[in-house]
Amino acid sequence: MSRSDAVVIGAGHNALAAAVMLVKDGWKVTVLERADHPGGAVRTAEATLPGYRHDLYAANLNIFMGGAFFERFKDELFANGFGVAGAEHAFASAFPDGTWAGVGTDAGQTVASIAHHSAADAEAWDRLGGFFGEVSPALFGVLGAPMLSRATAQVLWGHRSMVRERWRELARLALLSPRELVEGHFESREVQTLVASWGMHMDFGPDTPGGGVYALIESYAAAAHGMALGAGGAGCLTDALVKMLTAGEGEVICGAEATRVEVTGGRARAVVTSDGRRFEATRAVIAGTGPRALYERLLAGQTALPRSVAQGARNYSYGPGTLMIHVAAEELPDWAAGPQLREYSYVHIAPYLGDLGIAYAQAMAGVLPAQPMIVVGQPTAVDPSRAPAGKHVLWIQVRAVPAAITSDASGEIETRDWDAAKEPYADRVIGLIEHYAPGLSGQILARHVISPADLEAANPNLVGGDHLGGSLHPAQNFIFRPMAGWSGHRTPVDGLYMCGAATWPGPGVGAGSGWLVGQQLTQPQPRMSRLSRAARRAVR
Repeated sequence: MSRSDAVVIGAGHNALAAAVMLVKDGWKVTVLERADHPGGAVRTAEATLPGYRHDLYAANLNIFMGGAFFERFKDELFANGFGVAGAEHAFASAFPDGTWAGVGTDAGQTVASIAHHSAADAEAWDRLGGFFGEVSPALFGVLGAPMLSRATAQVLWGHRSMVRERWRELARLALLSPRELVEGHFESREVQTLVASWGMHMDFGPDTPGGGVYALIESYAAAAHGMALGAGGAGCLTDALVKMLTAGEGEVICGAEATRVEVTGGRARAVVTSDGRRFEATRAVIAGTGPRALYERLLAGQTALPRSVAQGARNYSYGPGTLMIHVAAEELPDWAAGPQLREYSYVHIAPYLGDLGIAYAQAMAGVLPAQPMIVVGQPTAVDPSRAPAGKHVLWIQVRAVPAAITSDASGEIETRDWDAAKEPYADRVIGLIEHYAPGLSGQILARHVISPADLEAANPNLVGGDHLGGSLHPAQNFIFRPMAGWSGHRTPVDGLYMCGAATWPGPGVGAGSGWLVGQQLTQPQPRMSRLSRAARRAVR
């Protein structure tokens, strides 16, 4: 039997961030990981050919670079091997008529690419950017604070003049669909698609309420800061976190699948693994899992759960799946729209807003989209170290595809099994890219395809291949993530906490929930206000 102050289930980046904070506070911490490597969805590997380094899952580190954990530990992170390759040219969209539009830190270049489609839209881009600049400090402050907390109130109070003036616009922004956002500001379908495509990254089809704010944030944050990639691969973040953890009284044990959280006297006491090992936790257990895995599997038979929690776990929902294609290539794509596109970290192929809506609806109905949204990541345009000299890797993400296949919109793929469907569907995707980058197929040296089923097999938190670890729709976000009443990372079991994409502030490589859990366990909690105590008495 092993004994630690805290036992952490899962070695995703949020769990590792929380573990690092505990070790820095003097705790002894054991992290258990079912896979043979730490990192969860932040992992770099030679998936195609030797010398070609691919970010298997997550790639974009923008949120992390703007987060509280990075700000607190950046010197140690860099000292332990973390590195950043910054892309001034963040993202672009290529269109069927051979044109394009792109966003980067050069404001003049961004506006010029938009003005090519509409002079009015170039002006609207700047106006919307002015609004974003005014409200973003409050938005990011709320996104980095515990829900319904004193910290949230302090953020809003600190921006009270803006909130008082803009509260109607902010409330509406939280409800806008991506289509409503872009059609309310831009007239050309190209610029509308350029911005709305970010909604698909976050499980928001163009007509899904609540997605407008994410399209706004992602577009204008990229315009302000570009895009941050991990030097040599996003896995450098995982490696640095593990080094920081093990430099103190922390350890990561891989190949250790947690099967049970032992609860005695209403408190989490230990974690048992599939091979029978028992890891005692004297102060806390942190579960980097989804709510179904925690409440329906790890706690099964251990304690009586409140009905609302059991139902909340059962009803926790997942979005559509994701398909990944990793390519080792002779060259970057020869974009028909022009060589400028080779400079961008991401190139979106939609092609237009209506197509996004069709693809999203098909995926949600179990249908393989005939023309899905495709993200072509070009990491070696930013970081040549990921491939042998003169060669390249491509990170291709397909959003969205069905978790379980019922049919194919093109009528070409008959199988309903992802193991059999992933290669022919990848052929379709490469063929679609060829319309925008002729000759791509001839440049491919090797490829590695990861289906939604593969994603879930590699990381059980990605149910159905949902790379967000759970839908971000309004009914499952903010105070409702992962369920109403439990957005604060505590659980009904004393000493048991949750972190990860299924908890506030949600998915993305940001270490947000890891930071909040670490703060909760290492910092004295503010005393409950008189108003809060009165409210609690009122509902007893």
